[in-house]
Amino acid sequence: MYLHGLFTGTVKIMYVYLVLFAVLSYLVCIKYIYNRQWHALRSSLKRTFNVSSERKTVGADVRALVVTAHPDDECMFFAPTIIRLVELNASVHLLCLSEGNYYHQGSQRREELLRSCAVLGIPASRVTVINHEKLPDDPKAEWSVSLVSSAVLRHITDHCINMVLTFDGRGVSGHANHVAIYKAVRHLASTGELPKECVLFALETVGLLRKYTSVLDLPFSWFLPSHLRCVVGPKGYKQAKAAMLCHRSQLLWFRYLYITFSRYMFTNTFQLVPQGPKNLKIY
Repeated sequence: MYLHGLFTGTVKIMYVYLVLFAVLSYLVCIKYIYNRQWHALRSSLKRTFNVSSERKTVGADVRALVVTAHPDDECMFFAPTIIRLVELNASVHLLCLSEGNYYHQGSQRREELLRSCAVLGIPASRVTVINHEKLPDDPKAEWSVSLVSSAVLRHITDHCINMVLTFDGRGVSGHANHVAIYKAVRHLASTGELPKECVLFALETVGLLRKYTSVLDLPFSWFLPSHLRCVVGPKGYKQAKAAMLCHRSQLLWFRYLYITFSRYMFTNTFQLVPQGPKNLKIY
């Protein structure tokens, strides 16, 4: 009995030490990420645009276009990226391909979008909202790839954009309108219509468990391979949250859970969209 009790006590103590070690290791990892994130972002942008490694600033070379489907996509999914690019003095534009009029709130949602962008650091003069009957806010609607790609290409050429950021093939939430944008961007990448200096990045969709683990996902986002990472700390999170709260018409109870638990409020990871000939079916 004595040996059994001694063994049980030893196991409990080892378990406590193991938990403490795991927690301390995680905190050290988070500190390392936050200490390195600025350097990593600048290095990624310098490699992307072939900027000399000796230059201390790179933001002024970036003219970024964030392409979204609905008002609130910009802060729900892309807030860390927008915040960091603005802090680097990059020129950030937003192209929203619908007013979000699914519940007949289009005009209200347009105003909410402008307020959200102001919080994130994008002036109204760099925000474009398209209201086209063939691009409805509807998860069952199949947006025309040619129509979306034409709108995106026109914006790229009009504003001399050299970096486009949008959804990947799974659209983060699986929304059909998000996926349609990716298809349009892939089409542009395959046709050779893009300016030579323009690069395309797709926001990585992660599994449900990672999606709702908040800052706990940071080590995975950091160490798993990606072409571009944007991470914000407590200050950036508060800014992203303030932008989300601008969308008052959308603040149902589950949105508050999203604000609290979504990793997209803290970090974005992007994969480069390859450019080159590929057979795509155009609708």
